Amino acid sequence: MTSTISAENFFLNAYDKITLSDDRKNLLLKISEGILEEYKKEGVVNLNFICTHNSRRSQLGQVWGFFAANYFNLNINSFSGGTEVTAFFKNTVKTLQKVGFTFNLENFSHQNPKYVISFKGTTKSILGFSKRYDNEVNKKPFIAITTCNNADANCPFIPEATYRFHLPFVDPKSSDGTELQDETYLITNEQIAAEIYFIFSNVKKGLD
Repeated sequence: MTSTISAENFFLNAYDKITLSDDRKNLLLKISEGILEEYKKEGVVNLNFICTHNSRRSQLGQVWGFFAANYFNLNINSFSGGTEVTAFFKNTVKTLQKVGFTFNLENFSHQNPKYVISFKGTTKSILGFSKRYDNEVNKKPFIAITTCNNADANCPFIPEATYRFHLPFVDPKSSDGTELQDETYLITNEQIAAEIYFIFSNVKKGLD
């Protein structure tokens, strides 16, 4: 599937459009400060976006983290995981393809295929598939960013993380199979892209 827009244009437009409450802005600033502190100490940061099923929000976080690190030229690695293994959900793949990411199958499995994910203008790529947060693919030490809804009692607590932040997003899963499906996923995609831009741009400012 090819896209008529680029990931960069979507990324920039998402940030231009977003309106953040003071509470949300303060949360994003705390996350950027934690990343900046780790970056200054280690020269590299591993982010692990974590949600129960590792199929939607955490995958979007990983992909936009990967893009933002390239855009802002930061030595930040993005990963994702869950407490259960499911699959990189097809609607999550679809919404990312629509905004300029390419997905190539590395390993096909009806249950949990692995994708090599990239975008125009880079030779870099990441591997996308559903896995536990402590999978060997996910580099350590890492900063944990949990993306489950506030009300989700199953959102995991990750004691081994160097920093732990809870950045909840509404699960687009509720729209699956409805007329609002594509729009709902696109809205979530846009919000995560915009907030990742905010976080990474503040890390960049702190290093300059």
